[in-house]
Amino acid sequence: MNIENNNSTLTLKKTMHRANTRGYADHGWLKTYHTFSFADYYDPSRIRFGLLRVLNDDIVEPGMGFGTHPHDNMEIVTIPLAGALEHKDSTGGGGIINSGDVQVMSAGSGLTHSEFNPSDSEPVNLLQIWVYPQLKEVKPRYDQKTFDPNERMNKIQTMVSPQKKNGSLWLNQDTYFSLAKLDKNKELTYTLNTAGNGLYIFVIEGHIKTSGEELNKRDGLGLENSESTTIKALENSEILFIEVPMK
Repeated sequence: MNIENNNSTLTLKKTMHRANTRGYADHGWLKTYHTFSFADYYDPSRIRFGLLRVLNDDIVEPGMGFGTHPHDNMEIVTIPLAGALEHKDSTGGGGIINSGDVQVMSAGSGLTHSEFNPSDSEPVNLLQIWVYPQLKEVKPRYDQKTFDPNERMNKIQTMVSPQKKNGSLWLNQDTYFSLAKLDKNKELTYTLNTAGNGLYIFVIEGHIKTSGEELNKRDGLGLENSESTTIKALENSEILFIEVPMK
């Protein structure tokens, strides 16, 4: 597939990350999969996709969590897939985020925070995603929102954008986070919001086909030089789209 851009032809570039090739660590209270190099998992070919730096798939046991720790100059998105997570940070932000909620945090000039599973019986499964910021040393900021899952049935629901657009949360970067739930045999097309951005497709559940590739649960595919991409569900599926600048 070739894309015409400024009178030059760009070739579609694909970066595949199969679920079973991710880094993995079992800390007892935490089981975690790393799409990109993180902590003790290091693969020089898997440092980032454009400005997408971290995509961690965590399972935290009941009553356990991450103690107070610092962050700076990173945009952080947390999406609980099952269960709940309690957050507190030095900006005064905090609360419980449940499945169906999305949390954003601009670490900016620096903050500390903690994350715990408040349940005494149920684990929490969450995605934590880091994107490099557009501007450094900004004032730290925290926000969260509950999104109606019906608004992503066989269509794209944008949850995070560079502006508070159509009810989305916003981050300090030209990045867009969207979810879609597709019934079997349904199709949809994702069109980039910003020319030149890349698109990372992460299958939360199900089995899809896109750009000549089949992806299963927890597979990820990065696309560059593609203005739009059509996804077909080969079974009922839930998909996360992360659109990010490549430079």
